[in-house]
Amino acid sequence: MKKILFATSNESKSKRFSKGLLKKNIEVLNLKDLNIKLEAKEDGKTAIENALIKAREGYKKTGMSTIGMDDTLYLENVPEEKQPGLFVRRINGKTLTDEEMIEHYINLVKKYGNNGKINCKWIYGLAIVNEKGEENTYTWSKDNFYMVDTKSNIINSGYPLNSISKYKIIDKYFTEITDEDKEKIKISEDDVVEFISKYS
Repeated sequence: MKKILFATSNESKSKRFSKGLLKKNIEVLNLKDLNIKLEAKEDGKTAIENALIKAREGYKKTGMSTIGMDDTLYLENVPEEKQPGLFVRRINGKTLTDEEMIEHYINLVKKYGNNGKINCKWIYGLAIVNEKGEENTYTWSKDNFYMVDTKSNIINSGYPLNSISKYKIIDKYFTEITDEDKEKIKISEDDVVEFISKYS
């Protein structure tokens, strides 16, 4: 079984692709699994640039194939200076807890949304540095959802915004969808799993 490092200490994030990768005989480890910390300075201007910074740092520290990932978030009708962009969890220089994030984004929906909801778009960047030091990147986006001003009773630790995000087509919280729902709205990140498998 091949092992790759996901350069994050967010366990929810590191498990995101692990089920699909296990089927390809690849085990995903995170920073906590290896008991290491990275000194990566995420000063890139895009999700891809930050993902590369993390992947390079993880590879440099371990020599293992390493995945780095980052994302940007845009909210409809929100002024430029209030857009989260790359700083989804860091607001005014402060890193928010899961609870503070939920409260902050609910307030944005209340202020700039329409009928208690606001259209959103995630843009993801993923980078891999393999054991030979070769680099590859991949990007994709998701705009089939909106955020609402009331939260689900279920909160995903590490992914707090899932509890105020709903898929447009079924009007259901991310935290409450079933496998049947996933089929209905064609949720799949198989392309990302394929990319990781191919280049790690």
